[in-house]
Order: sequence, then structure tokens, then C-alpha cells
Amino acid sequence: MDEATLRADMIESLEHRLDRPLEERVLSALQRVPRETFVSEAPYDDRAGEEHGTRTLAPSTVVRMVSALDPHPGEETLVVGAGVGYTAAVLAEVVGARRVHAIDVDRDLVRLARSNLSEAGYDAVLVDRRNGTTGLPEYAPFDRILLEAAVAEPPRALLDQLAADGRLVLPRGTGTQTLIAVRPDAGEHSDGAERSDPPDRPYRILERAGPVRLPPMLADGERGRIERNRTRREDAERAAAGASSRQGWEHDWVDWDERR
Repeated sequence: MDEATLRADMIESLEHRLDRPLEERVLSALQRVPRETFVSEAPYDDRAGEEHGTRTLAPSTVVRMVSALDPHPGEETLVVGAGVGYTAAVLAEVVGARRVHAIDVDRDLVRLARSNLSEAGYDAVLVDRRNGTTGLPEYAPFDRILLEAAVAEPPRALLDQLAADGRLVLPRGTGTQTLIAVRPDAGEHSDGAERSDPPDRPYRILERAGPVRLPPMLADGERGRIERNRTRREDAERAAAGASSRQGWEHDWVDWDERR
């Protein structure tokens, strides 16, 4: 069975699972993005998986997050938690690849996301290594920010980097998580939207999109899952050593400003 047919089957099962038709922009993006480039094992099954030591989101979770984000063509978009790059590719199909920025605290994942996105035809997406709590201020303001990690409250830096009418989507909570869409609170209280409690981090909750379960946000210096299988760990260490021994411009730097 060819990949296009597998994608069509996945989309049909997602609509059945979510009990609603997918929005046209999201539907078109799922049809066009080759998920098999980003996820090697059962890419079109609706389940979370693992690639290179990082968790991959189930397609239904990606759909729920992107739908809550409500992206439109031409909107500057930031993905916090680049992972394998799949969500960034889906958003690139909606807003345009040059409008998508993705960051991750894990340097290996940054390289992986860049490689996957390039192979899939989205090499115009900017991927950089950053601490997610600080965002990407050089390219702010953003119309849309998607946080693919759980936090107790929206990071202040991400709220500050939103446009006045921007939207930030995140899983809020440390144990039980709820997917919410928020906007900075400008102090206007006539729209009936729910307000946050912390006075130093004012935001309005625009939408609650149900329960989710994502890993917590990592800070600089923290590690993801520890590989306990000796063979896999040693293979990964040898591969990393070989990669770090390469010399040349392609290893460390791409002048993204020249590509905008």
C-alpha cells in the first residue's frame, strides 16, 4: 500500500476518533506531509511512539493542538519543543515554511528535526537550540506559539513574544493536564473570557481543548529519557562521536537571516 493511501486511511480514522471532520487547512496539511520521514515505526498508527530517544506525538494529539492553535496562512509561528519536526512540517503547510520557527533545548533533536524537515522538503523552517522558557525573541512577535511540553503556567517570555491578538497553545498542569489556548490579557474585561490568577503573568483563556498527557518542559542542562539498554546506548555514543569528529561549515552554523 502506498504512503498516500496510508495517510488517507489515517485521516479517516482520526475523524472517526475525534468524532468530527477535520478543518480543511489541517486536513490538507496531513494529506501533504510525509509522516514516514519523521516517524519510522508505524507512522500512520494513531499512537505515541519514540524516535531517537524522544517521544513522538500521536497524530490525533497533533491535530488537536494544531486545531486549537487555529493557524492561518502567513502567520509567524513558533513551535517550542521541535522534537522530530513533524508538527513544524504540518504548520509549514498551513502558514508557509518560512513563517515557521522551531526550538528545542536538546541539541541532538535540533539536528534531527533539521534533517527530517529538509528531507521532507521543509528546509525553509528555522530550527534552533534554545531553552523553551525563553522562546525566540529575535523573531518576535509571533502570531501563534505552540508549546509541546507540559507546564504549570504559560512561561512569561512566551506571552511577551505573542502579538497583541496572538494565540499560545499549551498543556497546562503537571499531573493532570488540560490543553488550553491563551492570549495576553491587555486589561479589557468585556469579552467574558476566563482570566489567569497570577497578576504578574496576565492572560486570557480562549479555549479548553480537553485532557492531554505530554512530558514536562526540560530546562537547560536537563536530559530526556536515559537509555538503559547497553547496546543501544553504546551505538548511540559511537554515532555521536563520529558526528562530532566531522569538520566544516555544515556542522554548526546556518545563517538563517539570509534565508528569510
